Amino acid sequence: MTFSIVARSDDGESWGVAVASKFLAVGSAVPAAVAGVGAIATQAWANVAYKGIALSHLDEGATAGVALQRLLEEDDGRDHRQVGIVDVSGEAASHTGVSCLEWAGGVTGEGYAIQGNILVGEEVVVAMEAAFVASDPEAPLAHRLMAALRAGDEAGGDARGRQSAALLVVKDEAGFDGRDDIAVDLRVDDHQAPIDELERLLALFDHLNAEVPEDERTPDTPELFAELDGRAQQLGHKSFVVWVGVNNYEALGGDGWTATRIVEEMRAATPDWRADA
Repeated sequence: MTFSIVARSDDGESWGVAVASKFLAVGSAVPAAVAGVGAIATQAWANVAYKGIALSHLDEGATAGVALQRLLEEDDGRDHRQVGIVDVSGEAASHTGVSCLEWAGGVTGEGYAIQGNILVGEEVVVAMEAAFVASDPEAPLAHRLMAALRAGDEAGGDARGRQSAALLVVKDEAGFDGRDDIAVDLRVDDHQAPIDELERLLALFDHLNAEVPEDERTPDTPELFAELDGRAQQLGHKSFVVWVGVNNYEALGGDGWTATRIVEEMRAATPDWRADA
């Protein structure tokens, strides 16, 4: 009832999972990942304990293949399980139990494992692999995973229909304020077009968190902040910093600069503001 891709970025810095299903809140059950360790998707008659156990094995140095073997050896329900694992080095392993409902199967390659069950057919995983392999290896892993998920959906996806989707990517110190490894964690729990909605959320995430090139940064000066504070107050905010927080723009400024598009947005929102007002 689910199709997923587990992968490591070509630069070896990110690991992630993208998944979709005719199942409520699939992101709560299937994906798990730890930066510098690996990633896993557990599905079909999902054994959610696989997530912590597999990541523990990987953290202790096991390869994806060895971690998968240990999971299956210890699980009497292995014939009903489906799982994909990618380890720290990019080795991938996938398992589809003989009792998983048709169509069920998977494929692995360098840095990725793709699997699905109760699909319209093998063409789903074939399309996902083709899309991932064809994607730009230098693109953010979240976008490469999203391309594979979109391809699987367009190939027919879950034979029962659509309901939820999720995207999880980890990278060392990529979380909020650098205090964890969660680079992207987006979920669509119940939606008629979950892939479309997940793509919308990823685009919004990118808008709020995009790396700002040097030539798109406005240097901070006392004069600029006096202006921006005045404009923010005209909009009913105590200061520009408060306006930034209200709009979740904290990632679009740094030590001595503010993203030019944020400055321009503030000016566009207060066209009648004057410094001498």
